[in-house]
Amino acid sequence: MSDPSASDLGKEIARRRTFAIISHPDAGKTTLTERILRAGGAIQLAGNVRAKGERRRTRSDWMAIERDRGISVVSSVMTFDYGGCVFNLLDTPGHEDFSEDTYRTLTAVDAAVMVIDAAKGIEDRTRKLFEICRLRDIPIVTFINKMDREAQDPFALLDEIASSLALDTTPATWPIGRAATFVGTYDLLNGALKTATPVAEDDPRLVQMREELELAEAALPPFEREAFDAGHLTPVFFGSAIKEIGVTDLLDALVAFGPSPRAQAAESRTVTADEPAMTALVFKIQANMDPNHRDRIAFARICSGRLTRGMKLRHTRTGKSFAVHTPQFFFAQDRHLAEEAFAGDVVGIPNHGTLRIGDTLTEGEEIRFTGVPHFAPEILRRVRLDDAMKAKKLKQALVQLAEEGVVQLFRPQDGASPIVGVVGTLQLDVLQARLQAEYGVAIGFDSTPFSLARWVTGPRDKIEAFAMANRNAMADDLDDDPVFLATSSFMMRRTEEQNPDIRFHDIKQIGIDIA
Repeated sequence: MSDPSASDLGKEIARRRTFAIISHPDAGKTTLTERILRAGGAIQLAGNVRAKGERRRTRSDWMAIERDRGISVVSSVMTFDYGGCVFNLLDTPGHEDFSEDTYRTLTAVDAAVMVIDAAKGIEDRTRKLFEICRLRDIPIVTFINKMDREAQDPFALLDEIASSLALDTTPATWPIGRAATFVGTYDLLNGALKTATPVAEDDPRLVQMREELELAEAALPPFEREAFDAGHLTPVFFGSAIKEIGVTDLLDALVAFGPSPRAQAAESRTVTADEPAMTALVFKIQANMDPNHRDRIAFARICSGRLTRGMKLRHTRTGKSFAVHTPQFFFAQDRHLAEEAFAGDVVGIPNHGTLRIGDTLTEGEEIRFTGVPHFAPEILRRVRLDDAMKAKKLKQALVQLAEEGVVQLFRPQDGASPIVGVVGTLQLDVLQARLQAEYGVAIGFDSTPFSLARWVTGPRDKIEAFAMANRNAMADDLDDDPVFLATSSFMMRRTEEQNPDIRFHDIKQIGIDIA
């Protein structure tokens, strides 16, 4: 296949729309995801988290534990075409116990759709996810869902978004009717009326809408592309995912003004999407998507140029050559071979543990992308194995699931049983369920005397002396970097005061050697 010209490459990159959907649990994120996929022609029967039987089988929530509990616990990647654009949709976990997976996923997107429950408004989790987007200056599109139920006044919702998030709001659509009488939306950007059923000109709902629009246009700023791209203004869409009202409004807007692939920061420079040389960042690992084959898929965001099947790339962490024989596009758990992919695309790369979260792949340049962190866990537990004959299998499974980011794994330097670190207890449930289902290993958890984990940096001789003096409280992480385990915040402060030559970190930047 001949190389495309610079103009052809530019056109392909400009067609890419890579975005994540973020929300508080129960705001309707997964249902909206399903309706977007259906509107995009990707699936014939959209699933519904609250439905039963065949309709219950959502495509984005494909793990057994997700279907059993009606929640998302891993980020799903889905690629589809709509309106002349190639969409890469990343469905993130809504539950706060999986915030690290969500944070890493947001390193791979160019925009985010923030889903808000029309009755509940801004919730704690929404606020935290928004702050993550703000740290990365990610443009945000807001979708106010569940307008077919009892809801707050649209002006009150817009005001809450503006005041709670310090974000300018501009309505892109306006609801026609409320709750049981909600019938559609008016598209302010294109001047189009979109209703599920015909509505007469003198219908009270239309009369109310016109009066409200006069107020909205007088009181709220107009849509400005620059302010949106900078993350200062959010266009707001009203709708009902379950009734499929407002979903195409959202997709059409992403086609019209959704950001194309952004530049990505590396240690030595910033990489722009339209550079001809291919670069990619691994932001997620998923093990056992096909349990029959024990596969491991590295999800990579193409940051610049074009990836072609069979390319030989440089794996900058190891310095070795890495051949990409079977890159794949994903539709949740389903997949198909990707002959080529462009900047902005997310591809799955099968491997046997070679690739890790935070790795960079290039056509030869020695660069490493930044911005993919590990956060110190808030809960530490020892793993208790019920069947000693499966010790070897448990060790392998824990390493694989830790590389995937399900938990963080700490190996005590005194030889004690491994310790896992998590943000929330639901992660422990997921670890336990997946070890049983995917590896046939039954485990339990025992408490530890430790409540804090901190990565340790400083002069090598000082670290070695510190480790010898605190052997029972020292562990190695997955990368063999030293970690100090403290019994309390008081002990942590005291240890810091007593060891001024050593630094203790609650964030570890993946891809940068901290020791």
